[in-house]
Formats: sequence, structure tokens, C-alpha cells
Amino acid sequence: MVKFKLKNRQITPSLLISILGLIGGSTNSLAAGSQPKIQLTTVPPIEQVVPADKPVKLTFQAVDEQGKRVEKAKIRLQIFTPAKTPWLTSDFPIVEGTQLLDLEAFASTGELQLQKVLPIRGKYQLIVDVQPIDGKAFTPTQQTFTVSVPEKSVKYLNFGILAVVLLGVGLGGGWVLGESQKTLPGEIAPERVRLLLSGAILVAIASLLVVNIRAELAESHHHGDHVHGKHSHSEDRPSPALQTKWLGEDQATVGKLAQIGLQLSDRNTGNPITDAVLQVKAIGNEHNETVFLYQGVPDATGKLTWQQQFFDGAPHTIQVKVSPQPGATRQFPSFQVSQEIEVAGVAPPLSVRFITLAYLTGILVLGLGLGIKLRRSPKFLQFAQRPKTQEL
Repeated sequence: MVKFKLKNRQITPSLLISILGLIGGSTNSLAAGSQPKIQLTTVPPIEQVVPADKPVKLTFQAVDEQGKRVEKAKIRLQIFTPAKTPWLTSDFPIVEGTQLLDLEAFASTGELQLQKVLPIRGKYQLIVDVQPIDGKAFTPTQQTFTVSVPEKSVKYLNFGILAVVLLGVGLGGGWVLGESQKTLPGEIAPERVRLLLSGAILVAIASLLVVNIRAELAESHHHGDHVHGKHSHSEDRPSPALQTKWLGEDQATVGKLAQIGLQLSDRNTGNPITDAVLQVKAIGNEHNETVFLYQGVPDATGKLTWQQQFFDGAPHTIQVKVSPQPGATRQFPSFQVSQEIEVAGVAPPLSVRFITLAYLTGILVLGLGLGIKLRRSPKFLQFAQRPKTQEL
């Protein structure tokens, strides 16, 4: 037997193995007790994101104290939209203060990557949970990210143009009302004043009716599609070895999460398929725009599920491309599965419509007051009453 001698003490190989085992155990204990940090990157940078435009690429990485990505992790992502703003509503007020996405993924390299359209401006809450698959590699952690999406610049421009037009109309009306006019017996106000006020009231009523009728028609149209729409689940090239089953809903409602999922199984044995790659794409049918992109793998039961909200009330199509994992034993030709989802729109609350009308009316009234004040100002009266010089 080989023996080592250190300071008159003999260390046998068995004792050396025990010491190394204790050291390794201590190292593993430290690794198991470490808590990873989560890093978030966005493409483009969040300050350049435009609401309801192109998908934003979100990348979450769970790293240890040395900055290395952890392995064999399960990552859950929840995205919550900005809180309700009753006095400055967004383009989709029903979406405010709701959950936009709930996704749980297996991240073998500690990374979760997806692309998602952020529909409205404001501060989003992104809650990320990271847990080890075996429950021992590291300490589970949760982190909340707050990202602020700016409003579209064109909205400020459009509102500015509309405000200037309304202010100009108000100034013109105030200029007319500011002129001294005689009230005939039996009249409450001069004829010009009465005609101007009557016209303003008719315009306000017509605007309110148009806004409400359009909202009700949109809701009725989406409700009809929701009830009578055709829902299809199809494969472009059915695989002879794999079978797909749609697990999600084919109907959704704005402001609520819809359950979406797909299950893969062996067509002959019925066993779940786990060695496949699923590339998910959600497309808005109205403008043929992609609103969600994600690539994942099935779980132990062959399922890939998530919850997603459709914010614009238009029909959507979910496309899932199924491919074999690189280097896997099971190899098969890639194929695509499609599912159409009808989305029921929800009209904005009546209070939101009245608030918008109140803003526009306020600008008009402000212009009216300024016009009356300018017409009746002492400087203008002096200028109007100044005698004209005789022409030579």
C-alpha cells in the first residue's frame, strides 16, 4: 500500500480521498447555496421602443457570482402592463393594468429569449422567477424589472394640430361673440350668438354620437366573429411519425389572458415527444404583423403551454414550427402547425369617451374666452374707434 508522510503523520489513499470528498462537498454546498442574478437586455433599447409597433426582443440571463450563466434552469416570465391612467388614457384603455404574458420555459443554458409587442406607453412590470430543475444546483430567485415605454411622437404632433385647430375655431367664435350686438325684445341673446352656440352644441352632440356608435359597432362586429367565426387547426405537412394536439383556446377577449398550447406525441405509441424544438409565432391577421415570437422545447409530457393576451381585438393566427433537436436520436422533417384565434374586442368605458370629449371641449371654450377678451380689450376698442385720416 502506498503511504504519504507529512510531519510524522501517515496519510493513506483512503484518507486522502475522504479529505478531497469533504472539500468537494463543501464546494458543492457553496454552489447550491448561491443565488443567481438576472440580467435583462432589450433590442432595440427600451427608450427607442414604439408602442404597438414591432416586437421588442427581450433576453433574460441568469448568471452566478462569476458572471457565468447557470445551467438547467426553469424560468417563468410574467409581463404586466402599465397601471390605469383615467385622465390620460392610452390607445388601448382596456389593456391598462392587466397581465400581458405568462410563460414558463426550460432554459438549459440559463437564458430565456423572446420577442413581444408592447401595446401601450408607460411602465411595464416584468417579474422573472428562476429555479433549478433538480432543486439543488442553486437557490431559487425572483427579480422584478420596470421598463418605461415612451409614447409615440406622432400622437403629440396630431394632438397639437387638433388643439391648434380647435383653439382657432374658438378664437373666431369668441371674436364674433365679443362684438357689441343688440338684443331684440323677447330674445335671450343676439341672433349671431344664438346661431354660434347652437352650432357648437350640434357639433358636440354629433361628435359624441359618432364616437359611441363606432365603438358599439366595433364591439358588435368582434362579438359576432367571436361567436360565429371559423376556427381551424391545421398542419402544412402532417408528420407520419408525430402527432400534434392543440391544447389552447380558439377564442380570446381583450384584457384577459388566453391559454395557448401544443402537445406532441408519437403517432404509433402515443408516448410524449420531448426531443423537439418549437418555434412559436403569433400573427395579427388584420395587418399581417407579428406580435409574439418564442422558441422552446416540450416538457416531460410533450407539452408547450403559455398564456398570452391579444390587445387589439383582431383575429390572430398562432404558427408553431416543429423541428428535431440538433444531435437528437429522433430525426424527422420539420413541419408547421397553425391555429386561428378569434379575439373579442371590448369598447372603452363611457367615462373614457367623456374625458376625451371634455378635453376637446375645454380647448374650444378656452379659445372662445380668449376671442371675446381680445375683441373687448381696451386697446382694440381704441383702435376700432380711432377716426380715419382723410386721404390726400
